[in-house]
Amino acid sequence: MDSVPANRRLWNRISNAYQDKHDPRIGATPRLWGMYSIPDARLRALGDVTGKRVLELGCGAGQWSRALAAEGAAVVGLDLSEAQLAAAARAMGQARHPLVQGAAERLPFAADSFDLVFCDFGGLSWAPPHLAVPEAVRVLARGGRLVFNVASPWFEVCYDEAAGRVTTTLQRDYFGLGTVAEGDGATSYQLTYGGWVKVLRGAGLVIDDLIEPRPEPGTPNGYNETDPPDWGHRWPAELLWVTRKP
Repeated sequence: MDSVPANRRLWNRISNAYQDKHDPRIGATPRLWGMYSIPDARLRALGDVTGKRVLELGCGAGQWSRALAAEGAAVVGLDLSEAQLAAAARAMGQARHPLVQGAAERLPFAADSFDLVFCDFGGLSWAPPHLAVPEAVRVLARGGRLVFNVASPWFEVCYDEAAGRVTTTLQRDYFGLGTVAEGDGATSYQLTYGGWVKVLRGAGLVIDDLIEPRPEPGTPNGYNETDPPDWGHRWPAELLWVTRKP
């Protein structure tokens, strides 16, 4: 299924509202992961990026890319949406780095172009992982790392569509995970734990770590309503994969 056209239309349509709502949070402090804005200093997923060639898959308004560029990385921000890239360009300031329009499942880069490919609910949430992961591996140099944060299957199977929130009740078949309809024909992607392992190992990656970011009690979820409010402290809402190309 080619989800690129519909996903592009969706993000072009919602970009301004999304950035108005979330940029004050994710753009205020560098290196914050996921729905709960957990610092990378605590999770230690990315490490030192100084002098590294870095690709952000699904850069949005470029909050992560700007932070890593300021640390001395040679960053390229890729996004499917012209509106998101325009927001990134406006926010970049004088320290410029390349912005490229493209899809994670069809990367417009040569092999061995990057030392680090990463995303935080970006390209690997909005592109078929069985296509996007091999593409990330292709553009990684030997020894390079793929690091990415996505929703946990627990979070997806407990999402109550009618109520518009995550609950403590299983709502969906775990083994039926794969695609998630996002409206107007747009699609996001959600794998099981085993599904991710199969895709990552099938692409030749070594899995160095699987971090399940756990917010402190009382930390708000900036993107979804949960019932109870401390859902993410009690169950894993996200999966932060740390892998490398041998």
